[in-house]
Amino acid sequence: MTAKDKQLQQALEELKQADLYRSRRVIDSAQGVYLQVDGKSVLNFCSNDYLGLANHPEVIKSFKEAADRYGVGSGSAHLVCGHGREHHALEEELADFTGRERALLFSTGYMANLGAIAGLMAKGDVIYEDKLNHASLLDGGLLSGAKFKRYLHNDLHNLQLKMQGQEAGQNAMIVTDGVFSMDGNVACLPDLSALAEQQGALLLVDDAHGFGVLGQSGGGIVEQCQLTQAQVPLLVGTFGKAFGTSGAFVAGSEALIETLIQKSRTYIYTTALPPAIAAATRTSLKLLQADGWRRDKLNQLIAHFRRGAEQLGLELMPSESAIQPIILGESQKAMQASAALLKQGIWVSAIRPPTVAQGSARLRITFSAAHDIEHVDQLLGALAGISQ
Repeated sequence: MTAKDKQLQQALEELKQADLYRSRRVIDSAQGVYLQVDGKSVLNFCSNDYLGLANHPEVIKSFKEAADRYGVGSGSAHLVCGHGREHHALEEELADFTGRERALLFSTGYMANLGAIAGLMAKGDVIYEDKLNHASLLDGGLLSGAKFKRYLHNDLHNLQLKMQGQEAGQNAMIVTDGVFSMDGNVACLPDLSALAEQQGALLLVDDAHGFGVLGQSGGGIVEQCQLTQAQVPLLVGTFGKAFGTSGAFVAGSEALIETLIQKSRTYIYTTALPPAIAAATRTSLKLLQADGWRRDKLNQLIAHFRRGAEQLGLELMPSESAIQPIILGESQKAMQASAALLKQGIWVSAIRPPTVAQGSARLRITFSAAHDIEHVDQLLGALAGISQ
């Protein structure tokens, strides 16, 4: 073992001692209500497959048919020879779905956020970000080289104070999650939009956890708040959650999207999504809009869980989304609770620092339209057993 290996090994041991060490589990089944994990079937409450589309037969059929026609790999970046008919059709359909002039595909949500922020902002500009934004949004702000300021979570007054030092004519951007991934609550979007317009700032909303779940037709928080392209100029969404596939997109005006094509390094210098993934996502998009019952059922499950959890005296957060965290405080307590649930055949992730703040380790429970009331009752029964 080299000196560097010894140093790294010591750091790893310290993570274990602090109950902050992360481990992977091998899954040997398709995504669904039940997963085969380490040779055991477990009831799954930690997936972001909110609408149950990841293993939908029509989505799989579209993937297979496109793979037969176009193969698996895209072969190159979009600007070389990797931009196929399925990619282009999906972009047009996403633009129509979101009410934006154009949409642009990215290989991952992380790359979409890095590329959108760093592609539009630079040294001398200023970016304002919610303290609880996803790591990809924070990294995008830092990567851009712009002056980087974080405001208190969902605190409009604190953001206004931060913006008082903005120079006249300085390019500015406000960046927020739509649904915050660890708390499950939503951004105060109408207020943020009004402030952005007042200050002449761009507003970027990453609605990864809102698309498919919020809004009458699944259009996310922007649809729910009835905000236009002018009010939310940059809208980011991912396919790995409610869409049930993989990849991401940025939607906005013709000028903004064309600028990203010219300047976004995470778009220019990476291989395009496989065409089969784009084809599968087109089918997911149709199902997402047509199957309103999935959102209705999901909301019923969430309400049922919250009533039961409150009766058990569990500390819930003010979330009406599919993300329902239970705050336990210390990392060890969260790890023990997760392990106790797994022994009962229920998989719920323990979320610990640095993903969340010190002292706010939690169980992050997520629901899917594929769940039934009986599954939620099984979870509540298990939680009752470990909370006593």
